[in-house]
This record gives sequence, C-alpha cells and structure tokens, in this order.
Amino acid sequence: DSAGGSAKQGRDRGYQAILPLKGKILNVQRARIDKILSNDEIGAMITAIGAGIRDEFELGKARYHKIVIMTDADVDGAHIRTLLLTFFYNQMRDLIDAGYVYIAQPPLYRVRKGKQDVYCYNDDERDEAIKRFGGKGGESSKGIHIQRYKGLGEMNPDQLWKTTMDPEARTILQVQVEDGVKASTLFDELMGEEVQPRREFIEKNAKYVKNLDI
Repeated sequence: DSAGGSAKQGRDRGYQAILPLKGKILNVQRARIDKILSNDEIGAMITAIGAGIRDEFELGKARYHKIVIMTDADVDGAHIRTLLLTFFYNQMRDLIDAGYVYIAQPPLYRVRKGKQDVYCYNDDERDEAIKRFGGKGGESSKGIHIQRYKGLGEMNPDQLWKTTMDPEARTILQVQVEDGVKASTLFDELMGEEVQPRREFIEKNAKYVKNLDI
C-alpha cells in the first residue's frame, strides 16, 4: 500500500496510471479458469487493461501499450514478478509478443554526501559512488550516508519518480520471448503442479545462485 501510494503521488497523471496489487497473485499455471476469474487482483488487472483474456483477448482493445511491473528488489518481489509474468504469458500472451510488457528496475541503494545523491542499482555502482565521494568501497565514511532500499515503499514520491517512473531517467526491461516452446516448458516446470521438475531445476542450477534469502 505504501509503495502504491508513493507511486500514485509521484506519477505524471497525464499519461501514467497505477494499479496497486495486494500481496502475491494467484499462480495461474496451476489454476482453473473459474479460480482465475474469481481472483480479485487478477480481475482488477483484466478490467484495467480492458482487452479480455485467453481466446477472447483482443490486443487492439488494450488501454495501455506500456505495462510496467514494479516490485521490490528482494526475493518476495521476484516471486510476485514471476507470478505476474506467468499470468501475462498464459492469459494475455499477445501483450508480451507486441512488446507491451516491461519490468521496472528500482535502485538498491542511495549514496548521499551533503546534498548530492547517487542512486545505485548494484553493489559495484554503490562502491563506485562511495569512492567518488572520497570514501572506501562498501563502507560508510564520514559525511557519506548509504541507504539500502528494502522496498519501493521506502521511497517518497519524488524519489520513486526520479529513479523508477520518469521516462527520461528510469531503466525498464522489455519482456521478450525468443523461443515460445522453451518458455512454455520453463513455466510448466517452475510454476506447474509437478514438484519433480522444479527439484531437478534447482539441483541443476543451485551452483549459480549468488544471492540466497533463507
């Protein structure tokens, strides 16, 4: 709610609309259509986009041509983002194929010295900003303040606009599907009902994990 409030206050009302979602939406990969349609959060998205779903989806009726997913930069945020991508891929695939779906990239840190702010999107950028201000990489120094954002709700409307919503300054990633068959298989493995494919995927890829939240 706090993130949604900041986004609503910080947006440009002339062309930006905000749809706050409460918690994690239904995993549509495992759900029947009646469950999907009865879910409040999914219903709100279907209504807001205005183009229907599945076989009744009509791209030309979509009210928005740039749908940006904004979630916290943590494990829960990544899970919510995955659930939303699962929904769009399964129920509104044409939105992705048309290039309408994007993922916002909010900063992880704000490094401040005096009245100067530098927003950083990873640890390397943070260390570089600290060194630029005369400090040592990764450490707070005299006069240098480092803020680690745990969620979008920690930013005030002005900060959220400057870092994540301003088209002139933000970084957003366009969602693209290069191989439809591989994408469908991966969604089935990771988001479907069968446990064994997920277990095998985790065992195969666990060695590549850099940030583990237990």
